[in-house]
Amino acid sequence: MPFPDALTRSRNEARLPELAAPKAFGNPVAKLPVKALRVMKASKARQSLGCADMQEVHDAATLRETLTEIASNFSFSWTPGARALFADLAPERFAALGHNPTALLSELTDDDLSRALTPEYAVRLGRVQERLAVECERRTWWQEQDMPDDFLAAYFSAEFGLDESLPIYSGGLGILAGDHLKAASELGVPLVAVGLFYRRGYFRQRLDEGDRQVERFPQNDTSRLPLTLVPMAPIVELADDSGNLVPVRIGVWRAQVGRVSLYLLDTKIEGNPDWARSVTDKLYGGDRENRLRQELVLGIGGVRVLERLGLAPTVFHMNEGHSAFLQLERLRKLVENEGLDHTEALERLRSSSVFTTHTPVPAGNEVFDPELVERNVGALVERCGLSWPEFAELGKVQPDDSVFGLTPFALRTSSYANGVAALHGAVSREMWRPLWPELPADEVPITSITNGVHGRTWISDELEDLLGYTAPDFERALELSDEVIWAAHRAAKQRMLEFVARTRGADTLDPEVLTIGFARRFATYKRAGLLFSQPERLARLLSDPERPIQVLVAGKAHPADEGGKDVIQHVVDFARDPAAAGRVVFLEDYEMMLARRLVQGADVWLNTPRRPMEASGTSGMKAALNGVLNLSILDGWWAEAYTPAVGFAIGDQHVAPNEAEQDLADAESLYAVLEQQVLPAYYERDEHGLPRRWIDMMRHSIAELGTQFSTNRMVIEYVERLYLPAHRGSLGAGAPSHGDVLSRPGR
Repeated sequence: MPFPDALTRSRNEARLPELAAPKAFGNPVAKLPVKALRVMKASKARQSLGCADMQEVHDAATLRETLTEIASNFSFSWTPGARALFADLAPERFAALGHNPTALLSELTDDDLSRALTPEYAVRLGRVQERLAVECERRTWWQEQDMPDDFLAAYFSAEFGLDESLPIYSGGLGILAGDHLKAASELGVPLVAVGLFYRRGYFRQRLDEGDRQVERFPQNDTSRLPLTLVPMAPIVELADDSGNLVPVRIGVWRAQVGRVSLYLLDTKIEGNPDWARSVTDKLYGGDRENRLRQELVLGIGGVRVLERLGLAPTVFHMNEGHSAFLQLERLRKLVENEGLDHTEALERLRSSSVFTTHTPVPAGNEVFDPELVERNVGALVERCGLSWPEFAELGKVQPDDSVFGLTPFALRTSSYANGVAALHGAVSREMWRPLWPELPADEVPITSITNGVHGRTWISDELEDLLGYTAPDFERALELSDEVIWAAHRAAKQRMLEFVARTRGADTLDPEVLTIGFARRFATYKRAGLLFSQPERLARLLSDPERPIQVLVAGKAHPADEGGKDVIQHVVDFARDPAAAGRVVFLEDYEMMLARRLVQGADVWLNTPRRPMEASGTSGMKAALNGVLNLSILDGWWAEAYTPAVGFAIGDQHVAPNEAEQDLADAESLYAVLEQQVLPAYYERDEHGLPRRWIDMMRHSIAELGTQFSTNRMVIEYVERLYLPAHRGSLGAGAPSHGDVLSRPGR
């Protein structure tokens, strides 16, 4: 491994033989007539530390082994130069494989690798290995603090967006979870993660002849992914279609994310009945029964996996409510293994639990038919010493509710809860106030920690060179000249335009034209159609001879969201109209590589949610750290980030009496800001052709927002404000009172 695991490998796992990865080295080839370069290669003797000995790479076999080592850890996704080592071996094939290094290496022959091993390639390989070595050996933030030796956080999420080559994410929730793990690795926080391995992941998008979204679900082939099968098969009992409990075996795959291990649970295991094998087939897939089964596997199965690994987390963090059933399994263990009654067990449980809510409207929270829940977990509830009505109350907001809600269940079983932006925290306190009817809204124990993004994943190559590749110093942007900042942006913009031309056929775009990016999940509340609600006004801006704009739009609608699909169709219809002048492009199949290109290369990042329905909105943060100026509704993170020095605001904090009036007001404000603020600032040039006022805003966006809205800051806040108190609670120090830290709104 290029990194030391932040966890000590468990004795259980160490004693069991790992499944051997298939060797595809082939026959060694003759040494190349180039000077061999000393590069890093992990020796068996030091693998447990993750550090590496030096070995010469001089032929195809040693090159394959070294590249396989790099590809085996998702740190390749943020280590400068690492991804390019694979892309340059076979650019077109690498793109066709979803930028998957492991899959590419499985296809390349020794002759292919021999031809690639030029002196220049060897130097670049060595540079990447040196960077990995520095990362491996440096002291982390955690090591520099006075932290408890027995601390371990377990982070549960239904999706993780680590890299486009592992498509088990749908949108912002998964990307945030992936960035959380990357930041924990960089900081050295002892953390283990649990998710699900979806055999067909989330869908790939295309448009049919009528410009309607069509979904396809390609298979995720584990033999072509950097996953290790962990030799265990814990069991979770799930109800079949007749209501009978059936033991379902769980396969476990480990993905390494720097220092952090992510365990992905899989029900497609030999011996499981067909219906059980398909439980983890698709992300958020199937009917309500299958969705419940997924969440039982994630929560109950995840706790059992950690126990089998010999890991004893002191903090359990639920990223949204999908994993909330982990609390039921933990409750069972406290009652059966430690002899506590259910009241004592619940208090112990709460004291070590952290719950993050991401949904600002009640309808967006996961709920199930209580009878369906009872069929699956009724027996487990009895083992906890609870009657079914007592347990069902934990999933209700009001006593007469007819559903079992995972968010109220998670809130009732966690002493520590947070929203993901300051405004979202306030919305959440008001929304969930009925759970604490005796408290005023501002004392409801839900705080806020504003989301962030992982800078090294999202920063452009040019800015990374300027700000530092180990840990970008965003404040250094204040020292950079206008010429340097503008040149870096122009290069990123050109790369974006070349990418969308090559991969999406969008070859009519002009690098001299102000380029607006809008790339979001096409949920209707995000209002992707707001810019297109005044088509004649938009057409004038697109074709303006002096100050034109061009618009790049990307995003997927949920397969069941016909309203979201309607919006996509409307956008594409407009793009095809001659009035658009070829300057509106819908980019199909939004994924992480396209996202990186857009947030690095656009000039303006547009965000138009219906306030206050945007919990956070991290895509704008990714744009901001690249100097792409935000043009956004004052919702989510932008409500606390916006100043005129770093971007543009649409509307104000006023909420109209109905959605139609709000949409009209926000559309008018959007166009007014575009015409009166954005376009003048961008097209105002000095004698050298530089938009000095615009560049100064870029500089401050990078320096201020890149620093403030990072996952490193975010994870440190989680550690200091939630994880460490929960850790102390797990040791019997008790949970906070309502007047403690949780009741205080904060970032």
